[in-house]
Amino acid sequence: MPTEKKISSASDCINAMVEGSELKKVRSNSRIYHRYFLLEADMQSLRWEPSKKDSEKAKIDIKSVKEVRTGKNTEIFRSNGINDQISEDCAFSIIYGDNYESLDLVANSADVANIWVTGLRYLISYGKHTLDMIESFQDNLRTSWLSQMFRELDEENAGQIPICKAVQYIKKLNPGLKNSKIELKFKELQKSKDKISTDVTKDEFIEVYHELCTRPEIYFLLVQFSSNKEFLDTKDLMMFLEAEQGMAHVTEEISLDIIKKYEPSKGQETGCLTLDGFTNYLMSPDCSIFDPEHKKICQDMTQPLSHYYINASHNTYLIEDQFRGPSDITGYIRALKMGCRSVELDVWDGPDNEPVIYTGHTMTSQIVFRSVIDIINKYAFFASEYSLILCLENHCSVKQQKVMVQHMKKILGDKLYTTCPNTEESYLPSPELLKGKIVIKGKKLTADCSGIEGDVTDEDEGLEMSQRVGKDEEEQQNTAVVKRVQLCKDLSELVSICKSIQFTDFQMSFQNQKYWEVCSFNEVAAGKYANENPGDFVNYNKKYLSRIFPSPMRIDSSNMNPQDYWKCGCQIVAMNYQTPGLMMDLNIGWFRQNGNCGYVLRPSIMREEVSFFSANTKDSVPGVSPQLLHIKIISGQHFPKPKGSGAKGDVVDPYVYVEIHGIPADCAEQKTKTVHQNGDNPIFDESFEFQINLPELTMVRFVVLDDDYIGDEFIGQYTIPFECLQTGYRHVPLQSLTGDILPHTSLFVHVAITNRRGGGKPHKRGLSVRKAKKSRDYASFRTLLMKPVDEVFKNAVQPIREATDLRENMQNTVVSFQRAMRPLSSS
Repeated sequence: MPTEKKISSASDCINAMVEGSELKKVRSNSRIYHRYFLLEADMQSLRWEPSKKDSEKAKIDIKSVKEVRTGKNTEIFRSNGINDQISEDCAFSIIYGDNYESLDLVANSADVANIWVTGLRYLISYGKHTLDMIESFQDNLRTSWLSQMFRELDEENAGQIPICKAVQYIKKLNPGLKNSKIELKFKELQKSKDKISTDVTKDEFIEVYHELCTRPEIYFLLVQFSSNKEFLDTKDLMMFLEAEQGMAHVTEEISLDIIKKYEPSKGQETGCLTLDGFTNYLMSPDCSIFDPEHKKICQDMTQPLSHYYINASHNTYLIEDQFRGPSDITGYIRALKMGCRSVELDVWDGPDNEPVIYTGHTMTSQIVFRSVIDIINKYAFFASEYSLILCLENHCSVKQQKVMVQHMKKILGDKLYTTCPNTEESYLPSPELLKGKIVIKGKKLTADCSGIEGDVTDEDEGLEMSQRVGKDEEEQQNTAVVKRVQLCKDLSELVSICKSIQFTDFQMSFQNQKYWEVCSFNEVAAGKYANENPGDFVNYNKKYLSRIFPSPMRIDSSNMNPQDYWKCGCQIVAMNYQTPGLMMDLNIGWFRQNGNCGYVLRPSIMREEVSFFSANTKDSVPGVSPQLLHIKIISGQHFPKPKGSGAKGDVVDPYVYVEIHGIPADCAEQKTKTVHQNGDNPIFDESFEFQINLPELTMVRFVVLDDDYIGDEFIGQYTIPFECLQTGYRHVPLQSLTGDILPHTSLFVHVAITNRRGGGKPHKRGLSVRKAKKSRDYASFRTLLMKPVDEVFKNAVQPIREATDLRENMQNTVVSFQRAMRPLSSS
């Protein structure tokens, strides 16, 4: 910024221009000159120095300026050899004279560019009367509102108020500010005036409010839409809502309602939204980045159970690690309150003929089975009315199995789903049909078993862990733990549509597996299938449920990446809920998108019978329209110092990562620069672009870190499914490592999505995105200046172009074929 004072008005911009700024003057053929530009005190002309021209030629008469154009939008910018190295946000052009010449400039930051663009536009509109006009606009809204606030605080009409009262009120208007910072600002101002008293006058109150509660990036956004006024009228706001926020069917009444809701000054009576009202609106839930449509159930819930991802917990009873940590009933309460729809019960014989739950073969503590069933009955449908799956790992004797059955029947009663599967059907029932039901996943006796008990195979995850500690991953993969246990018929009959069986191979499953049979995969084995048989794994999961559980080597209860298995269509990826971090962020963020009901409909390409999708695709997906995601990280608000950080005092040096999680072709990340010693209102102003090939399986994660030479420290994060993104100017709420909302802490971003077609609602393209439609990408080769090699590659160019065309045409044909088949399949 050219001045330390925050920019909150056009007069601030003009004063900064009079002081001057260093700008880069751009010419064609890669020529760039550093010049100092300033506005003459009489506001009649703009000049720059030094210059080889005489002083009269190194200036422009303000009256001759026809237009101030933002971005790189002139022929000189386009023809400059280093155009790609110039930031769009820092570039602007002054079009002047009868011949419409252009003076093309690049500022050191987007803020400086905004100052010059805003100031020049006001000067063009109002000429020498600009400052008078600004004062008449500015004083009667924001300043009069603050004056009124001060008068109400000054109950004794003394013309000043105690500093503590002034601090408290500014804190009330901007809760994210620290009391100490507000008080320090008052004292600095009073010291600069050699004032002895600490009581605050009206002018001091207004000045400190301006300094602490003004966000220049929002001011520059306001004037962009305000037609060179210091406020938005209803028509300006309509334009902003339609063009940037993607809002459809906007009326003046809607604009007026927003103004009445968020404008603190008398502007609400006259239909004017000032900087403070606009800031309030942009920070409100109405401008959240998360689409409110997804806060309620918004997906089709009538498809087979195998067509959904299901929020699942592993070793739900643990609250620490899975080798020696305590077991506790609160593990179930936490998971169920978070929307989990699949919990695990590892049941063993206990004292006094009462089964207990714990991880076998380990030092974890035990909890009574009956008390767990009580808690499940109480909280099963606390967060979601859709079915809850109890993954029963039974290691009990037949005697205590009968006690388990008694407890479940008595406590859960008619919530238990025990209806036998219909052999004439081909798919599992839907979540809609299973509402309010508790489904038991476990072993089941064969139909020809006539006795009151029989033997079944037992896959014991706990035994795997005790045997495999110390073995490497390859050994784990090849180790088969197979034993048989006795199962009583009463417990077998509680299992209906989720019968546990062992997986052999895909070919065997396609031939013999029943739709109500479920296989569990260790993450190592599942990872092997995902890499070696990605297409088969996706096709397998179109019909059958698969459950993935963490490797026994994770004795610290760390988590696998659920995306590695969701991309194969695996429905039940069991997570260690007690372990926070990236993987749980992904899991929690993912299941927010359908009213947090615990079920998310999988991408259509993973459900349709006539479709092929390989989980490891590193290119565009046949039949799916890729999207371009444009994200601009504008600023941050009130970043706290990381917990347990080093001895840097209150200094925070933040930077932001934008991560894309999805199929391999979509995984990417970009990082902003570090803003040093500013955690209160750092300005980043950096833009990134990502191609999203499978939007339905993509998540965006914003991570804020503190740049430290010892090691970067975590400040906050927010993870959101791509399908839930709202375009436009949005605030992103940040969460702590444990998932708690950080109060008043956010990122201010701009989101635009181009080429958005297919499922979901249409999103308008924002004004901030100026990008032509993406043309077909062909491979290109660099000239090496080695004639024999260059000749070979030159001849290869055309066949490769033809192959690219053939591939994309084939993909388009597949799409057309699928569309043609849909009416046939529905009939």
